Amino acid sequence: MNQSTQTTTALTILRVIAGFLFAAHGWQKFNEFTIAGTQASFAKMGVPAAEVAAPVVATLELVGGIALILGVLTRVFAALLALDMLGALFLVHASAGVFVATGGYELVLLLAAGAAAIALAGAGRLSADAALFGRSDSKLKVLA
Repeated sequence: MNQSTQTTTALTILRVIAGFLFAAHGWQKFNEFTIAGTQASFAKMGVPAAEVAAPVVATLELVGGIALILGVLTRVFAALLALDMLGALFLVHASAGVFVATGGYELVLLLAAGAAAIALAGAGRLSADAALFGRSDSKLKVLA
């Protein structure tokens, strides 16, 4: 397997798995916790503007996760998801230490790092971005 194939495979694995996890968390906020429950939970955790933040975060995680899986507007969604996770890290999880079992930041830090890596690297060749726009870096071609 040459390096180009390895890079394509690695980006696809990272993008699909991270996308699945983000989409699952967004789905959970809508369906298991409900938006009202997520708003209450965010407010209890001290998230500013919890009534607005909860539906925005739930939608970003669900739609952004699906976009990562497909490789659609990958850099944009990955950057937004990285910021989402950094917000969760600093607003909620940092004070609980590293480990998720105690409410810590290990999962959100890993998701932030994965999303940031995707934002920097782009979608890769096996993506809707590459198929639709002929590019794997999510930059639309400008018509002259």
